[in-house]
Amino acid sequence: MTLWPRSLGGRTAVVLLASLALVQIAGLTIHALDRIDLLTLAETRDVGVRAMGIYRSVAQAPPAQREQAVHDLDLRDGSTARLQPDPPADELPQTYQPVRRQIAVSMQLVPVPAGQRSRETTMQGGFEDRRVIVGMRFPEGNWLNVMVPMPPIRIWHSMNFLVAFLLMTVAAAALTLWAVRRLIAPVATLARAAEALGRDVNAAPLPEDGPSEIATAAAAFNTMASRIRRFVQDRTFMLTAIGHDLRTPITRLKLRAEFMDDNELRRKMLADLDELEAMVAATLAFGRDVTSDEPVTTVDLTELTRTILDEAADARPELAEKLTYKGPNHLTVHVRPVALKRALTNLIMNAINYASGAQVSMSEPLKGQVTITIEDSGPGIPLAELQRVFQPFHRIETSRNKETGGMGLGLPIARNILRAHGGDVTLGNRPSGGARVTVTLPV
Repeated sequence: MTLWPRSLGGRTAVVLLASLALVQIAGLTIHALDRIDLLTLAETRDVGVRAMGIYRSVAQAPPAQREQAVHDLDLRDGSTARLQPDPPADELPQTYQPVRRQIAVSMQLVPVPAGQRSRETTMQGGFEDRRVIVGMRFPEGNWLNVMVPMPPIRIWHSMNFLVAFLLMTVAAAALTLWAVRRLIAPVATLARAAEALGRDVNAAPLPEDGPSEIATAAAAFNTMASRIRRFVQDRTFMLTAIGHDLRTPITRLKLRAEFMDDNELRRKMLADLDELEAMVAATLAFGRDVTSDEPVTTVDLTELTRTILDEAADARPELAEKLTYKGPNHLTVHVRPVALKRALTNLIMNAINYASGAQVSMSEPLKGQVTITIEDSGPGIPLAELQRVFQPFHRIETSRNKETGGMGLGLPIARNILRAHGGDVTLGNRPSGGARVTVTLPV
């Protein structure tokens, strides 16, 4: 399992957020280093001033009273002072040269009367031990050894800084995600438009607005959709025109066939002409459904389904008990009612013609879709034919007689209508035998 997102928006967001995190880490690092340098300079200044202040307090006392002066010092900051004949012992390592130089410069900031300033200074300790020992020699020779503790360096001098920094980071991340969604939205719109065009060639065009690149892509997509639409319409019009023009010669042939003396030959010719006329009628119906511009209205899908079953039972009274419905009592959808009725009629009549019955069930809407299942107890559909039966004029049973159906256009018409509604139809077989037709429609 990879953590790398699959979507373009997710990948863009991850890259931008990772870049933001790296920039923030770099900024915090720079801030911390600058803060350490600043605090180090301030601490060395404080050490020098405090050490020299203690020295000045002791130096102002007469030499004989300096021991008492050291004892009387008020050192509440944790510092210690000892009057000794020798400089500090090597209990701590030698302080770094830059630190000694900074402390020495800071010591010069404390005013000391002339003749009392220390003639010699030594230093030990440092920032690793968080304390510094400064030894200062009096003019008469004694040493005042002062230990000054240093508090730990606090890089984050205030919790308000961290809170403000976190709020800025969250705000920047939120703006990044918002910007990514806005920038990627046209891609999702283009994908939805392509899917809609695949379902319905007469789908609405994309708006050609927004940034120049998006507008150019939308214009190119609309041009492509227009060419596809014109190509499909030209082929459909040509097909329906041929079918329409064939009606007249078919009628003439039927009239002439009636005058034939050979009864058997006349019967066969009339049967062939009836089949040809049925093919022409199916072709015209297919073209009419493809170019239909019926308006969308509100329909009770349950009542529509029951009406189709009732009409089928009226036409085939002997099968009335084998036509059943199970599902919600009412379910409202926005569809083209005549087209949808034709699609469902084709599917239900297929089950009746091939299996002498149909069990229709409808589910409650789930995730914005309703599912209609049409099952029968017939021979089922070979696996190799599950997709081929949606091709125009393709039939599993090739006799094309009136008992088993029409010209192989019922399923293609049904699929075109359902896809134009944003739904679909799929075929399968029941485990217990028979075919199962699954219809999905948006609610």
